[in-house]
Amino acid sequence: MDFASTVRPLGVDDCPNQPSRFLYRLFRTVLPKARRALSHWTAEARLIPDEELRHQALASLRDKRFHADGGCVFAAAADNAQAEQIVEVIVALQTISDYLDNLCDRMKVLDERDFQQLHHAMRDAVRPNAPHQDYYALHPNSEDGGYLDALVDTCQVQLASMRRYALIAPHVEWFVERYCELQQIKHIDPHNRYARLEAWAADYGDEFPDIEWWEFAAATGSTLGMFALITAALTTQSDLAEDGRRIVQGYFPWICGLHILLDYVIDVEEDRREGDFNFILCYTTGKNAVERLRVFARKSLTAAKNLRRHSAIHQHVVLGLIGMYLSDEKARRQPIARAARRLVWSFGPTAWLYYAASVVYRVVR
Repeated sequence: MDFASTVRPLGVDDCPNQPSRFLYRLFRTVLPKARRALSHWTAEARLIPDEELRHQALASLRDKRFHADGGCVFAAAADNAQAEQIVEVIVALQTISDYLDNLCDRMKVLDERDFQQLHHAMRDAVRPNAPHQDYYALHPNSEDGGYLDALVDTCQVQLASMRRYALIAPHVEWFVERYCELQQIKHIDPHNRYARLEAWAADYGDEFPDIEWWEFAAATGSTLGMFALITAALTTQSDLAEDGRRIVQGYFPWICGLHILLDYVIDVEEDRREGDFNFILCYTTGKNAVERLRVFARKSLTAAKNLRRHSAIHQHVVLGLIGMYLSDEKARRQPIARAARRLVWSFGPTAWLYYAASVVYRVVR
């Protein structure tokens, strides 16, 4: 079945309904804006005085830039001026996320208090009036030349300028808080990590009875819910509070869970080799993991179609996730990922188009 035919018509200034037009706007207008924003932060990262912080900042921008590019697809749902603003805040917020992930994951630090203090930068970034804190207070390295503060400032300034952001701010903060909780626990001593993650996720089990604890934990690792809400703050003209609630219900756990489970499925062999935690390995078998991915994909697309405004962009996001991750070269080299690639074919020609577009993106980016 080709799901493009089920996308609801939108206004002339909204997200393109047809996938081909959406991809044209994405490649022609949005990704160049993202590239300029990423180039700006790369130049800033090169000025970081501390050698290790500079290395981690540049590595996160180089190796994880597709995270920011992917987040910026939401800007295709907006006019040009709005798109510029959406790209600025999404690139800055995602850059904070990726940079802090490197600081927690690559510097041989296992102090949960340090991880919590660092991630106050994420919390403050989505609170326009929040004063900055000493984010490196418990970290062995701290001389970043104002790099992290500048990223937080950019988010705060952009969000403060969104007249209606306050209506969805509590939802954004919920996503950010769950994300930070995950990061604080995920990087602690490997001997304690599994039990701590399970106990933390169990506290939310009654709210999300249809998913396993590791599926909840995986879903909290996605920034897509934050980006969808921020985009709605600019592009929704009425009843934003209700739209915010609908976006939260649509994105969590299904779309956010699909995002991170796909991210982990292509890294299974690498994480096994490096001894890193991988949520896919919590499933009893590879077959079970792939079946759950199929469930998340199906429920994600249904959730996207049920969002009453800007439904098209959310459907583009879901099918784009499937195309982007399963077209990765790593997906060709490992059994679970190869089995998961069948999802592309089961979602019809629109998913195939996004798969091909993702291949092109990796060539031209």
